[in-house]
Amino acid sequence: MAQSERFVWLDALRLIAGVSMIGLHATADAMGRPFADAAVSERVAPMLLRAVIYVARTELFIIIALFLLLMGLDRRPRSYGRVVAEQARRLLVPFLFWTLFYALYNLLKADAFGYGDALRAQLADPAAWARWLLLGGVKYHMHFIPTLFLLVLAYPLYRLAVVHPALGLAVLGTLALKRELDLFVYSTFWGTEALPWIVRGVKGLTYVGYGMAAGAFLGLWRRSAAGSAPGSVRGEAPDAPVDPVRAARAREVWLPLLLFAGAALFLAKLAATWLTVTRGEWPHGFAVGYWADYLMPVVLFAVCLCLAGRRWPKAISRMAPYAFGIYLCHPIFLDLAEIVLFRAPELAPSPIGQVGVKITLALAGTSGLVWLLGRCPPLAWTIGLGPLPGLRRRSASPNLKGPSREGPSLAPPNAPAPGAPLPASARLA
Repeated sequence: MAQSERFVWLDALRLIAGVSMIGLHATADAMGRPFADAAVSERVAPMLLRAVIYVARTELFIIIALFLLLMGLDRRPRSYGRVVAEQARRLLVPFLFWTLFYALYNLLKADAFGYGDALRAQLADPAAWARWLLLGGVKYHMHFIPTLFLLVLAYPLYRLAVVHPALGLAVLGTLALKRELDLFVYSTFWGTEALPWIVRGVKGLTYVGYGMAAGAFLGLWRRSAAGSAPGSVRGEAPDAPVDPVRAARAREVWLPLLLFAGAALFLAKLAATWLTVTRGEWPHGFAVGYWADYLMPVVLFAVCLCLAGRRWPKAISRMAPYAFGIYLCHPIFLDLAEIVLFRAPELAPSPIGQVGVKITLALAGTSGLVWLLGRCPPLAWTIGLGPLPGLRRRSASPNLKGPSREGPSLAPPNAPAPGAPLPASARLA
């Protein structure tokens, strides 16, 4: 890749992760259930659609963000305290904005569905605000930001996996630990005030495995580059120019195994989908479905990394900067769609019809809103596309098009070939 080109494969992953959240949340009813009141036959189509969409979860965003953070630290080493301070500013300031926004915006849906008084009582409850501000509980998608910040605190561990990629297999152990701890926590603390706090603690501890996987992917990326340079030592940055064709071939050797793993995991997801359709509830106790859900983001990232040397549509890189904004803003329009369907159920009487209405309205509305926010300097920072309030705008790099990339560490750099030095203009968290 030339130095003016981007890591388009990472852009594609970001876009997939952002857009998939719309489909994911749209394939459940207004109460977050798998259309439990519908007939079994009516649940088939929306649940099959969900099985496809659910290959990209918020965990994919986590892997992408930590991969980019580790890559950025190689280019511009910083102290632990400075890294944490930068990430706190870039993640938690927008998080505070959206927490305040959704705390008030939620009243719209609450009044429509008849629980407005209960929500107003929560607005006056310090314990509720503590959950919203520390756990991201103000909306079903907001947990991602405090979780990501918590994982950033352990980034020195992930750097070990860059040097020793085998440590990336720790994700299997941490996910196994998560499953066992979740079974214990939910059965023991169900209905108590402590439950959400303990669940978040378990997630923060066990999701470190995703950071180890991100570090391992970066280490393997480097090794593929090092192995393509004549006279280089495998696993180290090459002294000679990287041969992108040889590097791509070295990565693509793993594709058959990864595709087999992805197919096996998807088969497990189909089994979980069958249980959901027939029972009308999420199969939380189905172990095979658990592993399929939580390992799919790892496999998807690995597949795209292996295909990084292929030609990707450049339009992806023009759309990808808005992925984080899509993630943050899509509940605005999903709520509106659910209110419309609640008041006029005749518009879409079947579950798949409701899913279609929600996806159409949410995708169109969210895309338009994010596009407008990205072009409004006073608000672009709220979706990671502009400098934060009170911070002097840095000069844009000449090969970056579109909004500024100041914000959460989800924007890939304009990058050279794997293993080659990143240009000074490449901006990462």
